[in-house]
Amino acid sequence: MNGNKKTFVLDTNVILHDFRSIYNFEENDLVVPIVVLEELDKFKKGNDTINLNAREFMRILDSLTEKSLNIEAGIPLGDDRGTLFITRGKPFSEEMQLSFSEPIPDHKILATAVWLKKNCPEKNVILVSQDINLRMKSRALGIEAQDYKTGKVENTERLFQGIRLIETTSEDFVSKIYRDGSIDISLSGINSQLYPNEYFLAGDEKTNAMCFYSASDQKICKVTKHRSSGIMPRNAEQTFVFDALLRPEITLVTITGKAGTGKTLLALASALEQEKQFMQIFLSRPIVPLGNKDLGFLPGNEKQKINPYMQPLFDNLNVIKTTLGLNSKSSQNIDQMVKEEKLLVSPLAYIRGRSLNHSFFIVDEAQNLTPHEVKTIITRAGEGTKIVFTGDVEQIDSPFLDMRSNGLSYLADKMKGQDFFAHINLVHGERSHMADIASKILN
Repeated sequence: MNGNKKTFVLDTNVILHDFRSIYNFEENDLVVPIVVLEELDKFKKGNDTINLNAREFMRILDSLTEKSLNIEAGIPLGDDRGTLFITRGKPFSEEMQLSFSEPIPDHKILATAVWLKKNCPEKNVILVSQDINLRMKSRALGIEAQDYKTGKVENTERLFQGIRLIETTSEDFVSKIYRDGSIDISLSGINSQLYPNEYFLAGDEKTNAMCFYSASDQKICKVTKHRSSGIMPRNAEQTFVFDALLRPEITLVTITGKAGTGKTLLALASALEQEKQFMQIFLSRPIVPLGNKDLGFLPGNEKQKINPYMQPLFDNLNVIKTTLGLNSKSSQNIDQMVKEEKLLVSPLAYIRGRSLNHSFFIVDEAQNLTPHEVKTIITRAGEGTKIVFTGDVEQIDSPFLDMRSNGLSYLADKMKGQDFFAHINLVHGERSHMADIASKILN
């Protein structure tokens, strides 16, 4: 066992992503350079998840070290786990002095890894960081480096591909499902593995039907187009989204796709279509300022600071009102819902802590949430609540998340197979031909 034991040097961003990360390295030893504690101190104030994680980690560390007089000698982390070392600053090697002009925190963390490898050759030293650039620097100096993989989706390709076309061996499958509306899976001629509430096309390239797999009664069901709040789906993917959002048995939905595919518009239109079934409709999104500067740096009062981030949600609401007719009774009803806060458009931070009973809750831009934040939202759902997460996993604004570690990807991956969950990825842009082409070729 000792021959395979590793010594992991942790970067600050690992702890900011997961405050319990020190318990996820099995029986291997961990090294937290003291500069990491200095960096965590800068994050302890605030209400974002990274601020919470900084505070929680410091509490854990305080509990572990309160009875230790020499924490640099190591702190046992418990049964079947290794030892945690808090190390003081280490001098830059000559190679590092020639390579880096500034002693920034990243370089100080790297200096610790370099020092350990040189002075403790029996240790298998590995730097763990979510910072790609720091991992590259580490490897350039001969230090093995890894990403922090706990909570990351291993394979995102299946989640974010287009709708599957599944071939069937039944020659009259399409005519039967159009006639009867559903077919027992045993009689469908479909041999592919299907997940509960999976949406797909069944048949062949020329003739196929839009289908849905109902695992509870082992049937393949035909999906028909629904118009919601005046919005008509423009393709099969959007038809599937409306179907999932209008099914009462599906209470958790993730919708992914690039800009212009209609994610938020479809979710909001479906919510308004069912407004009599819910006490309140929440439409929310996390606020991630450009450049990741605090909102306090922006001009204006609190409302003026927030409005630019919430405006896209109001834009979708205006599209629906325009489609219905600005002077129509339905549009006036929407205005009344906003006035009475039955339809509430608000930053996600303002909704935290509120009860989510008999609500239709839409979380836009969910790719900027951590897995912990997503879990916190879902675990607040009470009876009669439907939660919809939408986002583009290729447009992540948070510097601490990526396509594999964000909460939206994590949720879509972990919930796959649950009978109350559905996931649809939208591929075809419908905003405009120009927007669709730009999204594809302007990378």
